[in-house]
This record gives sequence, C-alpha cells and structure tokens, in this order.
Amino acid sequence: QLLSGRNFYADFQEDSLSCIINQTAASLTGYKEPIGQPLYLGNRKLQIVGVVKDFHFQSLHEKILPLMLHPGKNIWYSTILFRAKSGQTNTAITGLERMVKNLNPAFPFTYKFSDTEYTSLYKSEEITGRLSVIFAILAIFISCLGLMGLSIFTAEQRMREIGIRKVLGASVGTLFSLLSKDFMTLVGISFLISIPLSWWSMHKWLQQFAYHTNIPLWTFLMAGIMAAIIALATVSIQTIRATRTNPIKSLRSE
Repeated sequence: QLLSGRNFYADFQEDSLSCIINQTAASLTGYKEPIGQPLYLGNRKLQIVGVVKDFHFQSLHEKILPLMLHPGKNIWYSTILFRAKSGQTNTAITGLERMVKNLNPAFPFTYKFSDTEYTSLYKSEEITGRLSVIFAILAIFISCLGLMGLSIFTAEQRMREIGIRKVLGASVGTLFSLLSKDFMTLVGISFLISIPLSWWSMHKWLQQFAYHTNIPLWTFLMAGIMAAIIALATVSIQTIRATRTNPIKSLRSE
C-alpha cells in the first residue's frame, strides 16, 4: 500500500535511478519528507520516489526489516518472482522453462509457488497444532473414563444413603446435585491449577514471534465452562441412574 509519493513508471528505464522504501526504512533515513531525497545503493545515488506501508516479507517470527525496491538492472539474480494470470499458471511455467533453456541450457529450471513457500514458514506450528488437538482429545477421553468409573464407584458406595434420602422426600434434582458436587469441585480445582500453567506455556510459545496477539481471559473461561459441561455430562448418566433407582432395592442391597 503506497503511503506517499508514486509507484514506478510502466517503463522501468525511466526509474533506473529511483527507489521505493517501506516505513521502517523511511524512519531510519532521518528524513521528515523522504520523497525526492537521495539514497545510496553502494556507489549508486538513487532518489526516493515512494514510501509503502510495512508488510511482512518474512515469517512472523522476524521483525519487519528495512526494505528498498529498485527496478534497475541486476546481474546477481538468484530468484525471480512472477505473477501469472488466473487460469494461465501452466502456460506461464511452460513459457518460463522454454526461456531458461534458450538463454542457458545448462541452468536447471526450478520453480515454487509463493503460497506454498509462505505456508512452509509455519510448518512446525501446523504440526504442533495438530498434535495438540490429538493429545487433547486423548486426554479428555481418558479423563472422562476416569470420571465415569469414579461416578459408578461413588454411586454404588452411597446407594443406601440415596435410598434413605429418597424415602425422606429428597427430589431427583437434590440427589443429582449432591452426587455431582464432589466431582465438580475436583474439576474446579484442576481448572484453577491449569490456568497459570496454560497461560505460561502459551506466553512462552508466543514469544517466539516478533508479532503476536495477547492472550485474552475469555479463552480460559470458555475452556473452564466446556470442561465443566463435559465432566457434568460424563457423570450425569450414572448419577441420574442412581437417583432413579427404587429406594426399596437400595435399602435391601448388601
């Protein structure tokens, strides 16, 4: 995005001594109004004709560096960036390969797509994200199995108490609340322990990036609510079953 000045002319020969810089480079020059000011590229004196808004041309792990765009001739090109029209990518690649073979048959023609290269900058983050999801699902599944077993054991241990309370007029909702309270207390304690640990680990991971977001509080609250819902749904099946059992059978059981 051009902030000030102009873009290069269509005929680059007219701008052979012109350059466009980004905001970071403009701040380092010390010019209050950089347009029209000189800037040296080695021994060559160029003139600044435009300033563009800072944009990321590296990974977000890196800070935006000073950038100078110059349309002049260069003999040490190693990579050339081409933009093909929509639907004509294969035609463009075929033409570029033919041109390279004509100019230098011994030079191997290789190409990559910019979107693929951009994605590869965050390959490790993608792998980490997928592994985190898999292990999170496994952890939730194992925890639910443990909660289910604990709820079954607790319900069996308190079967007589449930029967007596039902005879004395306790409602299903009251009994459900009584049996679920202990489990929800454990979930609450684990949630309080996990908040500082998860915040610390996320904070350390985000520090790897030069540009990153802040960690909002609502993400932890949402995680706690979802954990409570999952835990409640896990223990509710056995808890409701225990509260609906005929009190006579409960009192007769050994």
